[in-house]
Amino acid sequence: MLNLLRDGWIPTRRTSGARDIIRPSQVIDALSVDPVNALDWPRADFRIASLEFLIGLLATACPPESYEAWHDWWDEPPSVETLDAAFAPIAHAFDLDGDGPRFLQDFEDLVSDSEPVERLLIESPGGSTQTKNTDLLVRRDRFRAFGRPAAAMALHTFQSWAPAGGAGNRTGLRGGGPLITLVVPPAAVEGQPLRLWHLLWANVPVGGRAPTADELPRVFPWLAPTIESDGNRTVMPETDAHPLQCWWGMPRRIRLDFSAATEPRPCDITGAPDTVQVTGWRQRPRGANYAGWGKVHPLTPHYTAKPGAEWLAVHPQPGGIGYRHWLGLVTKDAAGLRLPAASVAEWHDHAYRAEVVRPRDARLLAAGYDMDNMKARGFVEHEMPLPGLTTPEIRAALDGLASTLVLSADAVAALLRSAIRQALFSAGATVKLDAELLSAARERLWDATEQPFFDALSGLAAGTSSLGSLCADWHARLRRTALELFDETAPIDPDVAATGDARRIAAARRRFSFTLAGYGKEGAALFLTLGLAPPETKAARKGKST
Repeated sequence: MLNLLRDGWIPTRRTSGARDIIRPSQVIDALSVDPVNALDWPRADFRIASLEFLIGLLATACPPESYEAWHDWWDEPPSVETLDAAFAPIAHAFDLDGDGPRFLQDFEDLVSDSEPVERLLIESPGGSTQTKNTDLLVRRDRFRAFGRPAAAMALHTFQSWAPAGGAGNRTGLRGGGPLITLVVPPAAVEGQPLRLWHLLWANVPVGGRAPTADELPRVFPWLAPTIESDGNRTVMPETDAHPLQCWWGMPRRIRLDFSAATEPRPCDITGAPDTVQVTGWRQRPRGANYAGWGKVHPLTPHYTAKPGAEWLAVHPQPGGIGYRHWLGLVTKDAAGLRLPAASVAEWHDHAYRAEVVRPRDARLLAAGYDMDNMKARGFVEHEMPLPGLTTPEIRAALDGLASTLVLSADAVAALLRSAIRQALFSAGATVKLDAELLSAARERLWDATEQPFFDALSGLAAGTSSLGSLCADWHARLRRTALELFDETAPIDPDVAATGDARRIAAARRRFSFTLAGYGKEGAALFLTLGLAPPETKAARKGKST
């Protein structure tokens, strides 16, 4: 029997480059000699889900009760023995196989047909896709058997991020494919590589308490009969479950099928040998239907459509993740309808409260599945700088500047898309604004201005540039980049410069250039966003000359 807290099963890399298999408490092993600095799964989704697993474990078993307690373990991390002792009261909930309750598996031994084990992977084709023989890009039968470590992580990833799965098959507690944001702190010691411990601890929320023995079935739902979602039955925090269940949600009723062998066999995912493998799984519909969990999970940003409406988890969208999403990933938007993950907000507080935690080189890691209902379009992962925040005044100034830069870039991206549409298509043409050609130019504008965005924030944080000069420089950068992209996408052929198409392109460019210079309703709105003085009107210039 594999116990996920007592036994080694997590593949890692140490600073020396050595690979090691550890149990969770050993993330702190040999910290001053050869510390663990990375997870070593061959899949990006497993790596991110493992970070969530370990952060959730620390938040459940040994949460810091105060900022002072958090700082104590940041400065002087606990020993392996200390973590083992903290995990011991909940270890019985982490048996993957065996006769008792099984990790993230239904309390009952379900009676159902067995499904191929690879369908635990979110991107794998489902039964309907295989029946229609449309599994062209991600083919069936890639994996036939998982070792227990890979099976445990596949199960955790699936239950935590479960997409829609047909009638009665519920999505994860945060919906299907939530966005995960993590603070990646700088090395604890100057010149040293990042330690996995500090990455985990940087994202553990402050102010919690470990659950009592009586509360464990409400934290780990597999320790009790499933609350089935017949009719309108839902599972809500406090009412039906402990808030800590946000780390251990179990929307699907699943039982893994284990097969023992006389000799170890390699896992189809990791290649690691195991004497017991998972070859399939059974499921039944109408598992837990989670509702009312908005803003509860500390690693996911949330949004609401309007004040007073339900809070929902943010999900990755086509086009990837970048600075355009700053409002809602790092700071809330002006209307308060988009909120960053609690872990990001708390990191700023840690930075301000303790001299030893200065996040000048910290980064924001954002990752998750871009889902189209039940289909995974791709797995998104992106890192971006998280500028140093030393005082509330600097933090407020940076938030204001970031909002100005993002909103102005968004406005220019929309203007660029519209201008290209006017240049390339006649007035009566039916062209969707999200057409590939138009979207590509918009995406290139965001990509081309990402580094200047972070340069501007760094300049303000360092005190080397004023807010006014930064906004003026940003406007010049946006204008130059947008016009260059327009010219590349809608060029005028000099051999046909007198044609109607060429005249239409020239007229569209002239209008676009005037708007970027601050003229007209849209130009005035852009300058107002940037805090720039509007250009002089023709009447004002004429008045000066008389």
